[in-house]
Amino acid sequence: MSVLNGKVVVITGASSGIGETTARLLASLGAHVVIGARRMERLESLASDIQGNGGSVVIQQLDVTELEQMQAIIDAAQSRFGRVDAIINNAGVMPLSSLEALKIEEWNRMIDVNIRGVLHGIATGLPVMKKQGFGHFINIASIGAYEVTPTAAVYCATKYAVRAITDGLRQETIGQGIRVTLVSPGVTESELAESITDNQAREFMKEYRHNALPATAIARAIVYALEQPVHVDVSEMVIKPAM
Repeated sequence: MSVLNGKVVVITGASSGIGETTARLLASLGAHVVIGARRMERLESLASDIQGNGGSVVIQQLDVTELEQMQAIIDAAQSRFGRVDAIINNAGVMPLSSLEALKIEEWNRMIDVNIRGVLHGIATGLPVMKKQGFGHFINIASIGAYEVTPTAAVYCATKYAVRAITDGLRQETIGQGIRVTLVSPGVTESELAESITDNQAREFMKEYRHNALPATAIARAIVYALEQPVHVDVSEMVIKPAM
């Protein structure tokens, strides 16, 4: 039996990609997954699959940019299961473009989802974990948290911010029973690139994504961090294609 059996894990951005795949894997290991995303029809389909395979799942419509909605999914987890063992702050967007394209609305959307969304996960989850005396934050960043590429300046800036926030959270919660992990995927199969409206960036990403990791690779890395003994904190993981 997996050590994750019976654990309560909240996942944002769970309607596709890494979030969806992680929810499926955790549920197969006996975890209670509480999943949120904006697309309820996707969540309902995913929940049906999980339940059909004997898994435990709760769904909640969620826009991580709205603090009240993030609070609602944490409240739902506590109400149903009495605790929150882990929060996976996974929701993210990536509408790449050159700075000179001045796609300011897209910049703001990335800042709101990629940074504010993570902060909202921390703001609603941290008081719960401190009261419990245990918990685990897993924040999903990117290799863009370590290097900047053309058309990705704002996206990378948001992921640098997630890396900084995660490190600060880790330092501030040492000795409180709370673990903090940063997971930084390389190019991974997902719907992220579909939000790119800039033609130059879209063509670049088509070529860049030829050698993409399956989302299962990231899900397994997340499970690895969660499965460690309570005295072990896997602080940071960068996952890239081997070739």
